[in-house]
Amino acid sequence: MAQKSAAERKVEPKSVQRLKYSFSRILTGSDLSSRRLALMEAKSIHPGPMVWLTGCVHGDEVGGMVVIQEIFRRLRKRPLLKGSLSAFPLMNPIGFETASRHIGVSKEDLNRSFPGNLAGSVAERIAHKIFSSIVQTQPALVLDLHNDWIKSIPYALVDPNPGPKRQEVFQTVKRFAGQTGFLVIHERESDVKVEELKRTLTGSLLEQGVPALSLELGEAYVVNEMNVTRGVNAAWKILVELGMAAPAEETPPYQLPVEFGDKLLWYSHQPRSSSSGVIRFMAKPGDLVKQGQPIARIYNVFGKLQETLLAPRAAIVLGHADTSLALPGLPVMAFGIPEP
Repeated sequence: MAQKSAAERKVEPKSVQRLKYSFSRILTGSDLSSRRLALMEAKSIHPGPMVWLTGCVHGDEVGGMVVIQEIFRRLRKRPLLKGSLSAFPLMNPIGFETASRHIGVSKEDLNRSFPGNLAGSVAERIAHKIFSSIVQTQPALVLDLHNDWIKSIPYALVDPNPGPKRQEVFQTVKRFAGQTGFLVIHERESDVKVEELKRTLTGSLLEQGVPALSLELGEAYVVNEMNVTRGVNAAWKILVELGMAAPAEETPPYQLPVEFGDKLLWYSHQPRSSSSGVIRFMAKPGDLVKQGQPIARIYNVFGKLQETLLAPRAAIVLGHADTSLALPGLPVMAFGIPEP
């Protein structure tokens, strides 16, 4: 049989992207088994920006892992146009296996253990592996995917301003946050322990000069498909803005409230409960409330009203507590409040 000419032979197109799934070792278990972090990588043949996606730093926040899976599934049909995308979809496998925010018996919060320590505790060793792997690639952005209260709306969360030495990075983070299509919420120094936030993944990266922000994608524990879709859309928008991906149709797009859609909002847990009892919520996530508007009432065991909580200012409700248990000092609702 005569051989086909070169013109007649089917020419396979050259791959425009390399996908790789592997593991990164973190420690050895008591049974001498190796504990590992799953690593997902996509690299275009064309040079460009480097972006990281991270998920499930808290073991009960499973939605981010699925967002990353869906983005890499999309990349099989819509390869990167340029640059590289890497992901740690499950940063806290020990917590995930016990449906816990923390790490196993040590009860450590992995997202308060960065930048980590190679010779430290379990959480610090995992944090060191994640942090060092990310920093050495000099990424254009790290997008850390979280879940919030069961009743909550999605939003982009920006860490407190890291100071004058990191203003360029901070402005970059705010710009990326605005490209997600979500409300942009800014952590206030007065409402948080700033030193504690510097030990989060995003806070530690900002201190290192690496742009990083968090996406809060609704409820924890279970996969909410609507919020997964919203998370995929938000991350993909950033890839498009960086020229790394072609636009894709959003299904469905997230609708920002007209009043606050283009504003940077402060995050607030105030007011908190000052009494014990059962909470009756009077506003739901996504509601716009006016200053002084009743947002929740707390009743004692006999049904007697103990207190009525009022909105501190005009705000949007980001979410409310997962339980109707009220105790003095516990947060009841979270708000996005327009900056003065």
